[in-house]
Order: sequence, then C-alpha cells, then structure tokens
Amino acid sequence: MQFWTRKSLWLALSASWLLLTLLGVFPLLRLAVSPRPQPAAPQGWPCWLDAALLRSFSQPEEPLEDAPQPPQAPHGASCSWGICFDASRCRGTGLKVFVHTAAGPTSEMHRRILASLEGSHYHTRSLGEACLLLLLLSPDAPAGRCDPDPHHWDGGRNHLVIRLHPDPCPQASQLGQAMVAEANPRADTFRPGFDVALPLLPKAHPFRGGAPGQLRQHSPHPRAALLALAEEGGRWRMAGTHSSTCPWDGRCEQHLGPEQNSPEDKLPNATFCLIPGHRTEASRFLQALQVLAALQEMAPARVLALRQQTQFLWDAYFSSVEKVIHTMLEIIQDRILGASAHPSLLWNSPPGALLALSTFSRNPQAFPFYHLQQGSRPEDRFSALIWVGASSQPPLKLIEAVASSQHCAQILVLWNSEKPLPFRWPETTVPMTVMEGHRKVSDRFFPYSTISTDAILSLDAHSSLSTSEVDFAFVVWQSFPERMVGFLTWNHFWVEAEGGWGYTAEMANEFSMVLTAAAFYHRYYHTLFTHSLPTAMRTLVDEAPACVDVLMNFLVAAVTKLPPIKVPYGKQHQETAPLAPTVPGSGSRPQAPHQDCINQMAAEFGHMPLVSSRLRLDPVLFKDPVSVQRKKYRSLEKP
Repeated sequence: MQFWTRKSLWLALSASWLLLTLLGVFPLLRLAVSPRPQPAAPQGWPCWLDAALLRSFSQPEEPLEDAPQPPQAPHGASCSWGICFDASRCRGTGLKVFVHTAAGPTSEMHRRILASLEGSHYHTRSLGEACLLLLLLSPDAPAGRCDPDPHHWDGGRNHLVIRLHPDPCPQASQLGQAMVAEANPRADTFRPGFDVALPLLPKAHPFRGGAPGQLRQHSPHPRAALLALAEEGGRWRMAGTHSSTCPWDGRCEQHLGPEQNSPEDKLPNATFCLIPGHRTEASRFLQALQVLAALQEMAPARVLALRQQTQFLWDAYFSSVEKVIHTMLEIIQDRILGASAHPSLLWNSPPGALLALSTFSRNPQAFPFYHLQQGSRPEDRFSALIWVGASSQPPLKLIEAVASSQHCAQILVLWNSEKPLPFRWPETTVPMTVMEGHRKVSDRFFPYSTISTDAILSLDAHSSLSTSEVDFAFVVWQSFPERMVGFLTWNHFWVEAEGGWGYTAEMANEFSMVLTAAAFYHRYYHTLFTHSLPTAMRTLVDEAPACVDVLMNFLVAAVTKLPPIKVPYGKQHQETAPLAPTVPGSGSRPQAPHQDCINQMAAEFGHMPLVSSRLRLDPVLFKDPVSVQRKKYRSLEKP
C-alpha cells in the first residue's frame, strides 16, 4: 500500500515539474532565439485615430471643431455666397437682372456689354422683379463713383459690379458686399465662389457671333516641338524650329526663313503655350484658347482631345462679348439653383451650358444632345402638333393618317382659323386635344405642358402624309434626335451682287432647311424658341409668317452646327409644298420687303448658322427590283 502511495506522489511531482518547465523555459527560449522571418502582411492606410501618427484635434491647444462664430456684420473682404447674397429674393422668378443707369460717359465696350445684358433672357426692366442689381463701371466713369443710387445700393448686397478697368474702385472692400466681375483679378482680393473672373475683352472683340478658333490642324506636326512663350507687350516667342519674337497682330520685324513666314502660320498650331504665372494677363488667356495650344507636355492623343475641347470652349463661351456676359450670368444662376443646375457634362460638352437651359431640366438625358454620351435612346412615341391657319380646312385625313402610326402618342390641334370647329372629328385610338385662341405663328413653338413626349411632329393643316412616311421619318429621327428630320426642303445661298443671303425652294442637289409644315424635332427646341431667342425675332415671324421655317432652322443649326435630314416624300404631295421667296437679282420671283428675314436673322445671330447637305435617307430596299412584299415601307414608292 505504501508502495503505491510513494509512486503516486512521485508521478505528481514529475508532472508538476514538467508543467513548470514548459511554462517557464519556452518563453525564455522565444526571447533568446530569433523567430523565423514571416512574409510581410499588406499594410493598410494609417489609422488617423492613433495619437502616435497624428496629434488629436481634441487637445487643448488645437481647435476642437469649427465652432460657430458670433454673428458679425459682413464686410467686403469676408463676403461669401451665403453671407452677402440673399438667394431667397430669386425664388419663384429665378434670376432676374436689373441694370443701373451708367454715370458719366460710356465707352464702346460699355455699350456692347450693356446690349448683351439687355439681350439676355435674365434681364428685366422692373427693379421690383430683379434679385440681382448690376452696375457697370467704365474706365471713363468718375474715380471712386461706386455707389450709383444710395436708395438701392444697400451696401452692395445682391449687387454685381462689372469692372472694365481697375481705376474706378481699385479695392473690392470699397464695393461693400457686392460681387465683382473683372478681368485679371488680384489673388489677395479675389473671393472664390463669390466673385467672377472675366477674360480681358479687347476693343476688337466681336459683339455677337464671333470667329471660330484658328485651328488648321488638330494633330501636331511629326517631330515638330513648337512652343509659344508669352512675353510682355502682347508678344510671343516661338521655339522649336526657330526662335523669334513677333507681336500678336502678325507683324514680324525679322525674317523667319521659308518655314515660318508669319505667326499665323505657326502660333495657331503651336503644340505648347507657356504663359508666365505672375499676374497672368487675361487677354493672353483668350489668345491661348483661340489658338488651341496645349499647356503641358502629353501624349498626342491627349493633345488632340484638348485641342478639340479648347475649340469648343472658345466657340461656346469666349468668342464674343455676348457669350462672355451670358456665361457670367449663367454662373450666377448655377449658384442660385445649386450644383445640380448644370452638371459638368453640360458645361464641358457641346453645345454647352448656355444652350442647355436648367429651367427645362437638370437631367442630361432630357436634352437631345446627350443621348450618345449617356448610352440612352429617345422614347418610342411622338406627339403630333397640327397648326390650322386662318384659311385652312380641317385636317381630317391628316389626323387619320397620323393617328394610324404605331408610334403616335397624342394629337394636338392648334386652331387659328376663324371658321367654326368641325361638328365631328375622326375617331382615333390616341387622345386628341383642340386648343383655340392661338393667333400668333410663334404660338406653334410654345412649350405646352400637354406635350409629354420627346419627339414632336410639326404639321400644317395642308400637309399630306401617309402613315408609312410618318413611321419611317420617326425611326430616322430616333437615330438623330438633336436634328430636324423633314420632307420638304429649302436651300440658302449668297448673292454677291446684292451682298446678302437668299433662299429658294427650287429642287437642287443641296438643301439647308426643312419645312416645319412636316418635320420631326425634339420638344426642347420649343423651350429654346420661347425663352432663349430674342423677342425681336419672334415678333418678326409673327409679322412675316413665311419666316418661321427659317428661324426654326437657324435655331437648330446654331445649336448643333449640323444640317437637317431629308427623308423621301411622295410625288403626289409635292404640289402642296409652299414656295420660298428669293432675293432680288437672283433670277426668280422677287420677295416682299417684309420677307427679307434671312438677312435680319443672320445679323441677329452674328453669323450664318445654316449648314448645307446633300444627303437623303431612304429605307432599305427602297426602289430596289425585289418583291414589294419584302419591303417594309412599300407605300413610299407609290406614284
């Protein structure tokens, strides 16, 4: 018995000793023996809550957070958008701008800017309606005259001051709470998000329209590294193949050799343009945009993309005084509506923010220009808008043909006739609405809220179309939603003897306009027609109804810079097409003086936007010698 007791005690002591050895010796061995290297684990971002990496913002000597400051009266140097501008005054009517009467003499540039402001759809002559009061300071104004009307100045609040020259009010603090729009602003006084930087407008800058950029080749010449370096006095130093100094106006005093005869031959195609960073003159910025020079070294593909982009930016925002001023107002409108008013896509893609009205939509897919970028397609329905003139008969057959289209969603009849409405209308499977009391021709292009589809089929009561013609034209429009697609065409031409433009309906190999008597287009053009075109243009077409087709084609071509699209039109309908007037001396019937609208519109737009085309789109198998049963639009070939 004692033997088993001693043996159990010995086993217990051995187990205890072994346990102590395992617990004490192995940790000592781990400290004495270097561990085998292990593969390094991926290191994440530093933990900013670790005090060893970054001192905590909760320490006493550091600010805990942006603590609210006690209310203080804002002053000019500390102004920001939310402090010195009361955006609540713009609710309901949006941005409306009232221009103060100028004090003292005015310059030619002053008058151009004033005309641009008055031509904007934001301008109002009612002081009570305006939420932005604008003061235009001219270099000829009396020095220090910054407060034109003490009764409405209110310390500059909700005011915008355009300074054409820094002399009248050299410091922003002298203008109180007013926003300042000027060229070449000083970095220490410019208030980002509040003030507006403008390019320096030279005296020769065109008022409207403006010349396109001076691009002659998109891609840089192989192995030609041309550099344009801006110098004092409006001069540029060219580097690459030669080094010489030439003024911007093209006069070079030294011979540059056979490969470089003038700066117009090299500077517009300079791959790189270097402008000094200290107080960069805004006029150099305008020149750099116009000549399409890239500002840093990069791959040719990137240079090509930037050259094309600067061409667009120049044409959309900087090529005329009017575009510069309207861009300034659009920037302020975006601040009022918020960042979603104009997404970056609308600012940086043709046709630009000036022609993509935020009052229409803030979604790029709602506009006809961005379907390709957004990867979308217009909806598969259209609204027919039929204009019934004073001497027109009720378009009963036309309504039946249009309503039979599988794509027709609704029919709207604008009744402008003094005749009574028909007792019975054709029975249709689509809703039809008759709207009376529209006496002006411009009313047919009003953005009616009842139009629910993207596509509009504009028709006159005398138009004669078959269902197949309507269906095919609509399918074509779906592939080109930014253009007009029509059946009857006109063409414009230049008359050298008269020094003006003319247009004709004679059938030829070219066309530049389609008649709105039978044409598809996007409903957004109704918004542009009503809210963007000058009132004088709409008044012109009301007085001369024959000019309405010209104006609508001018508008669409100015936006897209593309011609319309022609689709086949049956010969049985050709005799109903209205004739276009021509100009005296063209060998055709002279037009009435009040119908000389094409030259008035070209002057109003600042250029001729119409683009000629020789293209007509026909259905597949159109007039091919195959069975009629195989053709989808077989009725188009009927004699």
